[in-house]
Amino acid sequence: MIDLKVLREEAEAVRNSQRVRGEDPELVDQLLAADDLRRNAIVEFEKYRAEQNILSKAVGAAKGDEKSALLENAKELAAKVKSTDAIRAEAEVNTQKILLKISNLIDSNAPVGGEADFVVLEEIGTPRDFAAEGFEAKDHVELGKILKAIDTERGAKVSGARFYYLTGMGALLEFALVNYAISSATKAGFIPVIPPVLVKPAAMEGTGFLGQAAENVFHLEEDDFYLVGTSEVPLAAYHMDEILDESSLPLRYAGYSSCFRREAGTYGKDTRGIIRVHQFDKVEMFSFCKLEDAAAEHQRLLQWEKDFLNAMEIPFRVIDVASGDLGSSAIRKFDCEAWIPTQGTYREVTSTSNCTEFQARRLNIRYKDATGTKSVATLNGTLVAIPRMIVAILENHQNADGSVNVPLALRPFLGVDTLLPA
Repeated sequence: MIDLKVLREEAEAVRNSQRVRGEDPELVDQLLAADDLRRNAIVEFEKYRAEQNILSKAVGAAKGDEKSALLENAKELAAKVKSTDAIRAEAEVNTQKILLKISNLIDSNAPVGGEADFVVLEEIGTPRDFAAEGFEAKDHVELGKILKAIDTERGAKVSGARFYYLTGMGALLEFALVNYAISSATKAGFIPVIPPVLVKPAAMEGTGFLGQAAENVFHLEEDDFYLVGTSEVPLAAYHMDEILDESSLPLRYAGYSSCFRREAGTYGKDTRGIIRVHQFDKVEMFSFCKLEDAAAEHQRLLQWEKDFLNAMEIPFRVIDVASGDLGSSAIRKFDCEAWIPTQGTYREVTSTSNCTEFQARRLNIRYKDATGTKSVATLNGTLVAIPRMIVAILENHQNADGSVNVPLALRPFLGVDTLLPA
């Protein structure tokens, strides 16, 4: 959540942030009004409580009729304390409720607009000219069948649309990608983590996924658990309600987990293959750092993502995501999009977001320095989302006979140079 002090001092900046996100700027005025009521209620409550404390001491020293009169006054004052405390509590709840609806204060450098208004920052690598090589590129579904690596038909039979099996070399390719990702992250100083994928509401709400993203979250109502759509959620909540040592920052974790998404609102989109699915595995980077270090940390996460894609020998581009497509927690987000030959376009394979103190305030994660206790900043970045990376590898490294060359970086983990038709 945003800082109420920032809201009071920079209300117009918060209104503008809401506007460029395509969200309701009137929430800012509602929150300012609720905050005024809350603060006035606190003043009233504390005034009557102070009077009650003074009166309590006077009652103890009084005798006879004076004591009886004071006791009668004490009853009236106790009623006022109780009443103003109830008003204060209600005002606190109302303020918090509105506060949770307001997104993070956007970075002024983020492009303004909707999903299509991103800015391309760089393009790396050159897409292959398959026509010049004398054959037509096959898509990942066809290659998956040739290699007996991907089985979407049986996935649909067992679980429904947008599910799949990875088999044989497909499964081994996932293990190779995960092992390479974790090995790379560990060398870079990340602590490897296998987190839970079922979390309590506080963890899901604290990371901002029960707002505008709630429609894509699987909820197990009987047990009140949520299935995570990314290990960002359990990694962010790992230090919930803790005060971290300043000397430990930045704290970097690399979480490997299965991820679950309802893909609401995507009816008819990417129904073929494994680009948009309900369940997939991913290695996610997560960082806790000081606010003043967050922008530089964001660039580091982006560079690690670029290093991974370069190691996979895949053409890709980096985009600066526009304001209306950021999600409530992020002030700025960069996506890396891999070239998909059979679609003739770039598709998102990794993403990294700077969430500043937004999630940490919700989750009550702080650190202490010489000047006091402060909220940490949180950042996240996908190192590898398995299905889309498999799509990119198969399509970009395919040969005319349906075999696929294995990127050099993966060969020690996979044990072969080429995936051969089964």
